Amino acid sequence: MLSAVIFTPLIGVLILLFVRKDNVNLIKTLAVVFSLVPLLLLIALAAKFNFAFSGFQWQEVLPWIPALGIKYHLGVDGISLPLLILTALLSVISLIYSWIIKERTKEYFILFLLLQMGMLGVFSALDLFLFYVFWEISLVPMYFLIGVWGGARKEYAAIKFFLYTLLGSLAMLLSILVLYFNTSPHTFDLLELAKIADPRTAALVFSGFFLAFAIKVPMFPFHTWLPDAHVEAPTAGSVILAGVLLKMGAYGFIRFSLPLLPEACRFFAVPIAILAVISIVYGALVSLAQTDLKKLIAYSSVNHMGYVMLGIAAGMMSSPQLAAQSTAISGAVLQMVSHGLITGGLFLLVGVIYERTHTRQLADFGGLGAKLPVFAGIFSFFAFGSLGLPALSGFISEFLIFIGTFPIYPVLTGLSLIGVLLTAALFLVTIEKMLLGPLLPKNNLLVDVDKREIFCLGVLGVLVLLLGVYPLPLLKMMENSVAFILGGR
Repeated sequence: MLSAVIFTPLIGVLILLFVRKDNVNLIKTLAVVFSLVPLLLLIALAAKFNFAFSGFQWQEVLPWIPALGIKYHLGVDGISLPLLILTALLSVISLIYSWIIKERTKEYFILFLLLQMGMLGVFSALDLFLFYVFWEISLVPMYFLIGVWGGARKEYAAIKFFLYTLLGSLAMLLSILVLYFNTSPHTFDLLELAKIADPRTAALVFSGFFLAFAIKVPMFPFHTWLPDAHVEAPTAGSVILAGVLLKMGAYGFIRFSLPLLPEACRFFAVPIAILAVISIVYGALVSLAQTDLKKLIAYSSVNHMGYVMLGIAAGMMSSPQLAAQSTAISGAVLQMVSHGLITGGLFLLVGVIYERTHTRQLADFGGLGAKLPVFAGIFSFFAFGSLGLPALSGFISEFLIFIGTFPIYPVLTGLSLIGVLLTAALFLVTIEKMLLGPLLPKNNLLVDVDKREIFCLGVLGVLVLLLGVYPLPLLKMMENSVAFILGGR
């Protein structure tokens, strides 16, 4: 079942290779269909999910390179399944939105399906070598999506994105090799490594993992690739970049660092928590200074992912307060899902207004609320979700993180609340500049959002509301998996 989830997009790629490039509608339709199948399969898996089981479900284990101890090992638990569903959903939404792509359509949709395959593989792999392969597969398509279909500085942004991520990937590869050669028998299997990992190499291995995952999150000061990549990427690329690729870094900390390197996690927990708080406050402050709407939302991702890392850092501590740590990790995973939905919606809205005005400068907007009431309402909804309005998913995820981290880091948690205040100011000022005041004459001919855009944004908006009002099913799904990770430490 998991193999079908991962490789259905690849089947779509192989079929698209034989479709004439001028048959644009068929290319787009096939891409959406083959992207939709994994989502439907994952929903079916979620319906059959065993909430009482804390281990990995639907495991697939096959020998791949037996001489090196490499296996084709897949499995999901209550932490990875929500992220898989988020990945599949945002991929479908992005491809539907990408119906507006007119240049090199065939290549665009093929690369997007390859990207989807890589991301789904990352959240399913339980063999470190297989995880690394999928991690690298997801890097290459995004490089081309930015470099070919991006903005004015697309080549610079694509190269910067590639080099930063590749640096982290090489550090992770070295850590994987150190881990492999310091275990007996040699293996890349996560479940086996969790039992026999050698603590003598823990600090070195953790350092490589940290660099790879911190760049991907991204944490301060490893974040400088993010604004350029976001600003220059096509709209759908920005949605995937913020909604999924950033989550791969945080997922790596939870899936690999916590169970494999518990002692190193305890040693580095406080520095990571401090960097998380800096990311929270710094990201919000820099967002406030932006005049480009897309860059503003990009820096807000640094802020929101800082909350995720603060929750993960609480889980890393050597603390008898397992209930608080479990709450913090659960809040971090919920924040990852919430941020993917909310920020994905905000980047889609940036694309909507850019297609109509060909500008992202806040000074070129103003008074759009009267001219584009539907757009204004949807934008306000996602902005309030991002600033943490109660009854929306952003509030409950951040609240859980604060509840879990306060008993462990009371001072740092208090400082992180500054980020909430700054984020509220950020989005209220943005709403005022964009939607209120007099309408600029050049915007008199703008038209409101169409049915395709309403569908894409509506799906995300409904989920933001549902998770904000009733997050219990998702929390129940991850409860035993989180307890298993923390209990194993």
